[in-house]
Amino acid sequence: MQRLLCFFFLLPALVCAQGGMWLPSQLEKLNEKEMKALGCKLDADAIYHANQPSLKDAICQFDGGCTGEMISPEGLLLTNHHCGFDAIQKLSSLQHNYVEDGFWAQSKAEELPAPGVTAMFVRRMEDVTLLALQDVTEGMGEKDRQAQIDKNIVQIRANTKKEKWEETLVRPFYNGNQYFLFVTITYNDLRLVGTPPSSIGKFGADTDNWVWPRHTGDFSMFRIYADKDNHPAPYNTNNVPYKPGHFLPVSLDGIEEGDFTMVYGFPGRTDEYLSAEAVRQTGAVLDPARVSVRDRALKILDSYMRKDPAVKIAYVAKYASIANAWKKWQGEMLGLKTYKAVEKKEAYEAEFTQRINANTDWKFKYANLLPRINQLLREMEPYALARDYYLEACVRNNEILGLVASLNSWIESYDKNGAVGFNTKIQENASRLEEFYKNYRPEVDEAVFAGLLELYAQNANPDWGGTYVKQMVAGRAKPDDFSGFAAYIFKNSVFPNQAKMKALLADKPENLALTLKNDPAYLFYKGLNSAYIDNVQPKLQTLTPSISLLQRQYMAAQMVVFKDKRFFPDANSTLRLTYGPVRGYEPRNAVHYEFQSDLDGVMEKYIPGDYEFDVPKRLIDLWKAKDYGVYATSEGKLPVAFLGANHTTGGNSGSPAIDARGNLVGLNFDRVWEGTMSDLNYDPAICRNIMVDIRYVLFIVDKYAGAGYLLKEMKLVQGQKKHKKKK
Repeated sequence: MQRLLCFFFLLPALVCAQGGMWLPSQLEKLNEKEMKALGCKLDADAIYHANQPSLKDAICQFDGGCTGEMISPEGLLLTNHHCGFDAIQKLSSLQHNYVEDGFWAQSKAEELPAPGVTAMFVRRMEDVTLLALQDVTEGMGEKDRQAQIDKNIVQIRANTKKEKWEETLVRPFYNGNQYFLFVTITYNDLRLVGTPPSSIGKFGADTDNWVWPRHTGDFSMFRIYADKDNHPAPYNTNNVPYKPGHFLPVSLDGIEEGDFTMVYGFPGRTDEYLSAEAVRQTGAVLDPARVSVRDRALKILDSYMRKDPAVKIAYVAKYASIANAWKKWQGEMLGLKTYKAVEKKEAYEAEFTQRINANTDWKFKYANLLPRINQLLREMEPYALARDYYLEACVRNNEILGLVASLNSWIESYDKNGAVGFNTKIQENASRLEEFYKNYRPEVDEAVFAGLLELYAQNANPDWGGTYVKQMVAGRAKPDDFSGFAAYIFKNSVFPNQAKMKALLADKPENLALTLKNDPAYLFYKGLNSAYIDNVQPKLQTLTPSISLLQRQYMAAQMVVFKDKRFFPDANSTLRLTYGPVRGYEPRNAVHYEFQSDLDGVMEKYIPGDYEFDVPKRLIDLWKAKDYGVYATSEGKLPVAFLGANHTTGGNSGSPAIDARGNLVGLNFDRVWEGTMSDLNYDPAICRNIMVDIRYVLFIVDKYAGAGYLLKEMKLVQGQKKHKKKK
């Protein structure tokens, strides 16, 4: 009876197809039939084709971490507001505050160059597993195995036929059991075309982040420029708009519950095939630690941002970046617990164990995999916790220590290699420092520094850094006077002071090196880092390869033992397709969420003067007049966002939501809070992605911003869909 219960418990994982981030090149083999059964009207080669135009030619990785899509034959690129936010912020000032006011070029000549922003397209992909694993043997240690694979990859890339403007990369899949080659092309002349103000593009800000219902117009527009031959070129006024191999038609038909949708993009990272112990450790140990550190940092930042508009401009992007993962981890913790992810993994593992025990060959090969993984994970736990506290409190969210950490190897190089190598890096690091100081406020950082060190001292293992911090504080201030210690560091260190640092960089190299080596912030970081390097890092370096080896073997074993299950590869920032219906959800008993939000909901949340829920007067006037143009629904509502059961993650931000015929119907930008566990445990009952309705995007561009000329570039389609009769 117990085995029967386990089997039915596993049915959603083994039989149901919902979920997955599939490789576009394998759709015909693995997904096409199912996609068509769900309503897709396109053949697999219309979605991905290596040698002919297809949907994949409209999809790019935007700025290295998001997704964008081509929506016109003239290089017009659509992505999220939060994906373009860094560029928008860098182009902003108190005189031209595009963050607060928005920006819309009224012609190509008015578009603003966005230095450093890139768009990368995939030309083709191919399975190179046999070549990548050539001469790799079972008995190899992880270091030797990886060295051989790296050597093979160098050869694969050298032998790949490509144009001189194209690049190659090879990525591992299924924990290193399979390898794919990607031939890519990257454009680096991008210009800002338009962005709504944050009161639209970030409406709801951090309160609504990861939450449904959403009412955020999370979009921005850029344009890609190329040389006269349509090839990548550095910024030049002679460059011309890029001509994409394909661009997405834009649908005005709207969506209904149950409609087929697919999300095409570059999801960042998932870990769907971990053991129950790894999932437990993440949700019960590591996530709470990360959340506690970021909670402290965010409260301090918020207090300063609310007092000073200039600080708000400087820190709004940093705040959003810190808050994004902070809230996601909270949702992940809740989802893993509420939807019994660990228990489901345990049932899966019980079935895995039962199957291998019934097969002599499998039992010999796989019987010790899970016990050994779990043993090493439990051994790893205190060190993983120490790592996360150190990185979160002392590097990632601590600006001055993060800066010192980034310059550490350069500063150390003076003693190791003499003046030559040190001198050649001065100008490079001067540019890095100039960028750092642009949006840096020492008084804000000093408060964060004090708050995070206090938290670190309270929670870090005394022998691994906690005692060191307390001793340093007591030596330079009073016991537990973290604010006093922070004041000492920030008064005496050159790092928080841009003017002093600039003067020092112009001094003799030997004076620069000597000053930096003896700087109190640097010396404090060195002691803190030494505690981590001496006590935590060696254990991590020993355990991590062993766990990786076992995880790779466990992944391969799952694919053998559960041969009736289709396994999609975990996300790794490569081009993927996911698909599912438009659908609401029920997060808890007696609560049901509809699949769509509209502008009425924006006005329900409207709070005059509030930085998260204020609304521009122009939008209020359009709402009062119900001046929605052709973008309204048949009920006279203006749609804002909608839900789908697409399996997405970070990196899918900005991905197009595409309908059954290949038309753009929305723009992916978030997930529901209850379903953020989908990186570890996708559950189609609760996991939903959130998309801006393309009709809201068009409405803001046309009716709100007066940039309707942009719509003339697009291919707007209507009447392709037969709407279902309402019951």
